[in-house]
Amino acid sequence: MIRKTPAHHGARLFGDHEPETKPAAPAAWRANIDGGSRGNPGPAAYGVVIRNPRGEIVARLKKYIGRTTNNVAEYYGLIAALDYAQSNNIRALHIESDSELMVKQMRGQYKVKSPDLQPLFERAKKMSQSFASFRINHVYREQNREADALANEAMDEVSGGGENRNSKNETRNPSPVSNPPIKVRARFRSGVLYPLEDINLPDGIEVEILLKPSPKKG
Repeated sequence: MIRKTPAHHGARLFGDHEPETKPAAPAAWRANIDGGSRGNPGPAAYGVVIRNPRGEIVARLKKYIGRTTNNVAEYYGLIAALDYAQSNNIRALHIESDSELMVKQMRGQYKVKSPDLQPLFERAKKMSQSFASFRINHVYREQNREADALANEAMDEVSGGGENRNSKNETRNPSPVSNPPIKVRARFRSGVLYPLEDINLPDGIEVEILLKPSPKKG
């Protein structure tokens, strides 16, 4: 009778193998971005602050981009940050922005309905997919002051001064004291109300409309 020798406790059929070690995730760089427009649409610019994984500021980007809206300026700032990261072989990037609209669009929570934003969104989305790690988060404007200051500097350099500042961050929550009601003439056509003059209003503001038809001419 042949006796079988009991296998040692913990022995494996093909021997022990060293556990596989996953490569460490690349350390993330951080970019605070902001876009502003004085008039919306009006003179616009973006500001970007880039920090390395140690939290040190390594780049400050700013650029005047002409007459456009706050949201377009926000996307230009995002693309500038993505372009900087790609040019410097950064593999992990964390974006912080105080534009809730752009952040939720990039996350797929909001649809992009504006034809002005659609090509910018598609470009930013494609660029973001080239990173090993990418995330974008919403922060309050108090946490984004450095990027906002850069955007305002870029607008000041073109306008020749900082007077009458009216960037997105400074008009987002207007107070009733500093912003009294104004009258604006408008024309209603095919279900849409068209203002007949430039209006300086921030995104998301609610307005009251008093309907008073103009007398017919002739």
